[in-house]
Amino acid sequence: MVDSKDMSQKLQMTLSRRERQIMDILYRRGRATGAEVMEDLAGQPSYSTVRTQLRVLENKGFVRHEEEGLRYVYFPAVPRHSARRSALRHLVDTFFDGSTERLVSALLGGEGRRITREELDRIAELVADAKKGGSR
Repeated sequence: MVDSKDMSQKLQMTLSRRERQIMDILYRRGRATGAEVMEDLAGQPSYSTVRTQLRVLENKGFVRHEEEGLRYVYFPAVPRHSARRSALRHLVDTFFDGSTERLVSALLGGEGRRITREELDRIAELVADAKKGGSR
C-alpha cells in the first residue's frame, strides 16, 4: 500500500505527452494489455515502445500490472482525481506562476464566450462555497 506522502511525491513527477495519453487510455479502459494500449494510441507506435513506456510508468508508480497467463494487464495505480489534481497544479505552476486567479482569468477571458449562463452560475456557487470554507 502506498502512503499519502509517497503518492504526493509520485504525483509531483511530470508525465510526457505520450505517458499522459497512455494514462488516459488506462483510466478509460480500467485495465489493458500493451497491445490494447497500442491500438488506442495515435501515431502507430511500436509494441516495444508501448511496453517500454508502460514499464516507465510502472517505475514512476503510476501504473501496476498483473500477469494473466502470458500477458501483462496494466491498470492505474493512482486514482484519476489525484492525477488530475497534480496535473492541474503543475499547469498552474508552469503557465500561471502558481496563481489560480490568473488561470481563472485566462479561462474566462479566452474561453468565456463558450461558457453558458448555467455554468457561470455553478462556478459562482463554487466560489461562494470556497469563500465559506466549504467544498463540493
